[in-house]
Amino acid sequence: MTIKPIRNEDDLKRVFRRLEKIFQAGEGSAQADERDVLVTLIEAYENKHYDFGPADPVEAIKFRMEQDGLTPRDLEPFIGPSGRVSEVLNRKRPLSLRMVKRLHDGLNIPYESLLTEAS
Repeated sequence: MTIKPIRNEDDLKRVFRRLEKIFQAGEGSAQADERDVLVTLIEAYENKHYDFGPADPVEAIKFRMEQDGLTPRDLEPFIGPSGRVSEVLNRKRPLSLRMVKRLHDGLNIPYESLLTEAS
């Protein structure tokens, strides 16, 4: 395994191509070690060269819903009645700190992703 720094977009594309080939490597293998190093290099390059801005709480919730196959009804224990869930998802109501805590505890959404607009 020869690891080189990512210095430009061409290097980044090269690393992504390699990562695609070894992404499913079994834990403990040399390819898994290489994968972990490449992911770290990519993260470092992206953090230095791209400004992703603060996380969007609604997008974080929608992402978790998509990942876990959740419906708006599944959010009721964390946000409240269906009308309130709808208001949050449609950006008509900000998240309260209570909602943030429940979403974090119940759905493991990072606080950093939820707190950018909490009131």
